[in-house]
Amino acid sequence: MKKSLIAVAVVLAASAATAQTTDTLKKIKDSGSITLGTRESSGALAYTLGDGKYVGFHTEMAEHVVADLSKQLGTKIAIKYQPVTSQNRIPLVQNGTVDLECGSTTNNTARQKDVSFAVTTYVEEVRIAVKANSGITSVAQLAGKKVATTTGTTSVQTLRKHERATNVNFDEVFGKDHADSFLLLESGRADAFVMDGQILAGNISKSKNPADYKIVGEVLSVEPIACMLRKGDTAFQTAVNDSIKGMIKSGELAKLYDKWFMQPIPPSNTKVGLPLSDATKAAWANPNDKPMEEYAKK
Repeated sequence: MKKSLIAVAVVLAASAATAQTTDTLKKIKDSGSITLGTRESSGALAYTLGDGKYVGFHTEMAEHVVADLSKQLGTKIAIKYQPVTSQNRIPLVQNGTVDLECGSTTNNTARQKDVSFAVTTYVEEVRIAVKANSGITSVAQLAGKKVATTTGTTSVQTLRKHERATNVNFDEVFGKDHADSFLLLESGRADAFVMDGQILAGNISKSKNPADYKIVGEVLSVEPIACMLRKGDTAFQTAVNDSIKGMIKSGELAKLYDKWFMQPIPPSNTKVGLPLSDATKAAWANPNDKPMEEYAKK
């Protein structure tokens, strides 16, 4: 009987600890601050201008979410920015360092075991970037080539699983972040860079000679991109989703998209030039947190 009581006490204590660590709204209200996880080179979704300045479609959207949370909680909320990488973004959300990560994270079933996602705000297509004079136009032509990708991402795994990559053998080279991966292509240490299309387009638009590069080949996968938060924090997830849905309904999210993807953006004042896709429009029309595996179903 005593052992049973001890076991129950342990379970209750663990539950209480979990509840405490996942009550993000209380944490934000008590501290008067929120930590946003952002990226340094995730194309127009999220990137840095240096000197602690973080911008982009998802970064500004997250700032709007914080403004709505401030109204809901009836208190001012200071924003702290925590740059994350593809490798550390999930652990930093899990351990409480980051409260809301709005970068370029794909929502998939594996990650849903560790974290929760807000509704999808961008639907990505994974593509291949090459130098314009490379002669590479398809997956099949990557045989014997060096293919760059970013550590901690799933893009090369996606490439290897693609039906047209069967028996196509290539060598992987890894960049520590997306800018580093693009540098591998730019410097000739890689023949191709496989990544989200908007990240490729963003890096190309900011390069010294954008005309030297092109995005080619088949669409390797369609992936829903969403903000990430701690698992099991239903109240916080609902608050974030309500804010995003409000931006969709008011047209504010479409305005932000136009600002970051269709207009000149800093620091080079060049356009990424990616019109809002039908897949992203569909995600906004029916807000949901479906993983990429649902998108793959015929």
